[in-house]
This record gives sequence, C-alpha cells and structure tokens, in this order.
Amino acid sequence: MTLPIVSLTQGHLPLLISIPHGGECLPEPFKRRMTPAAHKIADTDWHLARLYDFARAMGASVLQANYSRYIIDVNRPADGASLYPGTTTTGLCPTESFLGEALYRDGADLPDEAETAQRVAQYWQPYHDALLQELSRLREKHAHVLLWEAHSIANVLPRLFEGRLPDLNIGTFSGAACAPALREAAVAAAGASPFSWVADARFKGGHITRNYGRPGSGVHAVQLEMSRHLYMDEAEPYAYREDLAAAVLPTVESMVRNTLRALDGLQ
Repeated sequence: MTLPIVSLTQGHLPLLISIPHGGECLPEPFKRRMTPAAHKIADTDWHLARLYDFARAMGASVLQANYSRYIIDVNRPADGASLYPGTTTTGLCPTESFLGEALYRDGADLPDEAETAQRVAQYWQPYHDALLQELSRLREKHAHVLLWEAHSIANVLPRLFEGRLPDLNIGTFSGAACAPALREAAVAAAGASPFSWVADARFKGGHITRNYGRPGSGVHAVQLEMSRHLYMDEAEPYAYREDLAAAVLPTVESMVRNTLRALDGLQ
C-alpha cells in the first residue's frame, strides 16, 4: 500500500498542529541515488506526532507530512527562495544534510529544475492544499484559528548556527504572523518553565508561519522549534524517551493552551 502524502486528523478546536518535517518515508528510487548518510534521515523532526498527542486529545487538528524532507522541504517556498538570506541553510530539494554531508552519491543526478517541479507537484503541493483546506474549514467555524507549527532540531549544528540553541525557540515572524497577545502568551508560558527559550531569534518561522499567519484574516501562526534532546536520543536510532518527554511535555502543553486561551480572548 502506498503511504499517503499527508496524514490529517480533524478536530473541533480552532487549533491546527502542523508537522511538516515529521515524514520518515524515503522511497527506494530516491535511496538508490542517495548516500548512507541520507538513508539515516537524521534531520527528521522525530516523534512530534507522539509528543503532540495531548493536542489531538484536546480536539486539535493535526497535519503531518509522511515523506522525508530530503525529498522536498514543504516549509520552504516552492520557488526555493531563501528564508534567511546571507546564512547557511538547506534548500527546497536538499543536497546536503544539516551537518554538511552529501545526500546524493557520486555520479548521481542532482534534482534539476524539471525534477524539482515534479516534486513540488507530487509532495509539496498536497501538504499546502491540505493545510489551506483545514484552515478554511476551521475558519468557517471560528472567527480566529491558531496554526501551531511544530518542529524540532539538534541543539548543536555548527554549520547552521554558532553555539547551542536555546531549548525552546518561538517564531512569529517578528510578530507579523499572529496577534500580539498570542506571542505574549507563548513567551509567558516558556518563561515560566525551567527551560531556556528565545523568541524570533535564529528561527523566526519558516514559510508556513510566514505565509499562512495572517492575523488580520483570523489565522494566527506560531512556530515552536524545540531542541530534540528534550524528549529523545539524538544518536541513532533516534529513540523517543518517555522519561525526558515527561519533563518537557507540561511546558509544551502549557504553551499551546496558553496561546489558545489568548486566541479565545480575540473572539
């Protein structure tokens, strides 16, 4: 059975959890062209659907991409424009990992313009179609909707940033993607936690946060980029750690609930 491009659970709350980098599927035609480093899919945002089970239980909608970001990054603009000009980033169809490892074997064809367009149509567009449709469905029922962009990353990646990332990295496109009250609510919940945090610093929000966060139109986007060591083993096989997750989950849930309460205040 072919794995669907996206998985969507529809809820009743004005809350959509988006997990664009949770996909672990790398089909054989890609693997044959790619390196052993690529086969590890190390840059996956591992286990976030499991981590955000509390939101699903609350009644949130949850959308996840099922195919690896090494095929295409659905949180980049379809034209490949850089979200952080002047800094080192990975592309729309990445050819290197976050650590700078080659993803394609020597002699293998890299994705050209035609293949990139095909991947956009087959993998990128369905995620954005599902995202837009679900946001539209929720907006028909609610005056305001919260789009929570769920991400995770290793907290030390010298190729991409200096030093160590804070534990919790909140992104609201410098406040443009949501009403001020929602940004303040997310920050307040992070600030009350035992974890380090920052807002709109290295991670201001990716394409989804920037493109869909339209507070004037009732859609408010907040991105949370978490350090992966908070809930999992960062070494292979990248196992989920119940003991670690139990410590950070109250904070993540508090951030989501606090921001959702602020959304209610806009009604």
